[in-house]
Amino acid sequence: MIEQLRLSRRASQVAPSSTMAANAAARALAEKGVSVVNLTAGEPDFATPEPIRRAAHEAIEAGYTKYPPLTGYADLRQAIADYEATRGVKVDPAGVVVSCGAKQAITNALLAIVDQGDEVIVPAPYWVSYVDQVRLVGGTPVVVETRAEDGFAVDPERLAAAITPRTVALFLNSPSNPTGAVYSRSVLEAIGDLALRRRLWVISDEIYAALSYDGEAVSFASLSPEVAARTILVDGVSKTFAMTGWRIGWTTCDPELAKAIAVMQGQTTSGATAISQRAALAGLRMDREPVETMVTEYARRRAYGLERLRAIAGLECAKPAGAFYFFPRVAGLFGRSHQGTMIESSAVLARLLLEREGLAIVSGDGFGAPEYIRISYAASMDDLRQGFDRLERFVRALT
Repeated sequence: MIEQLRLSRRASQVAPSSTMAANAAARALAEKGVSVVNLTAGEPDFATPEPIRRAAHEAIEAGYTKYPPLTGYADLRQAIADYEATRGVKVDPAGVVVSCGAKQAITNALLAIVDQGDEVIVPAPYWVSYVDQVRLVGGTPVVVETRAEDGFAVDPERLAAAITPRTVALFLNSPSNPTGAVYSRSVLEAIGDLALRRRLWVISDEIYAALSYDGEAVSFASLSPEVAARTILVDGVSKTFAMTGWRIGWTTCDPELAKAIAVMQGQTTSGATAISQRAALAGLRMDREPVETMVTEYARRRAYGLERLRAIAGLECAKPAGAFYFFPRVAGLFGRSHQGTMIESSAVLARLLLEREGLAIVSGDGFGAPEYIRISYAASMDDLRQGFDRLERFVRALT
């Protein structure tokens, strides 16, 4: 008999991504021939715009097939600085590090600022990877709850109460995955004042900044030069330009911190894919019409899905101001049964919806919100119609 495999303590402390697990379960069922409507993934259903695709082909022919610069091509870093400047953020290209997606950008940043046992504040509901990324680098995540009645924006006073001498950073995510919350300028300013007083880094994940429907999403780094100096802004091309598979994200921050982030990247992946960088450059420079078309369509889907959700008894759903997710509260269904199976949690609900209706959504547990589920509307209107029909049919059958 082979002795039990020894793994690191880190491997046992870090959980798998719940969104990826839900997506994988849906795909596995579909591969068996089952009709599945998959509303799990935070992935635009649009094709990457043609100018970006064309630039990738041209990059191959131009010889962009070698190792790229560690922090990204100079013209791309300048284009990123120019792009963020349109949101009021002054960026020194020397402070830009291009990474293999925003997820790696966040991990690089944490590796550069967090020591063993340091605390990082994570407002909940949170994107599923924040907590485990902090654990991965040896830090301690400190979860601070937000409230639906506050629009899921974290209360600065609750943030202040969570700070200890070990706190080194906090996460912000506006527009938010999973809630769709967009922080007001006044709340961001209060958080900025707190970060300056307590000398905290703020990892501001703004990957959904372009997907804001009821007014512009204010960039945290745009508040003041002092706040910008404490900000690690995370962004990328995945959501805005429908480029999830191209794996290009970035951090912008103080150039000295950027050097440390680059060292972390240099010992893990090195530079991001050369061809993808040239494609990303084309996206940042192209006309914004394709992006505006996508945002308009997301807004149409948002209106449709919100109407359907609010018509289903037992569900409560706030209007998402950004990103492309619905985050309905489903606790009103707990304690009821479907074909003899009691719904005790959102995890059970998600499992039953997939098994019995072929509807794939994500339980709120992985987002730190077990009374909720996440439904992506980065899907076709046909899929949304079928998905909500299946959800409505399931709820009507509860006893």
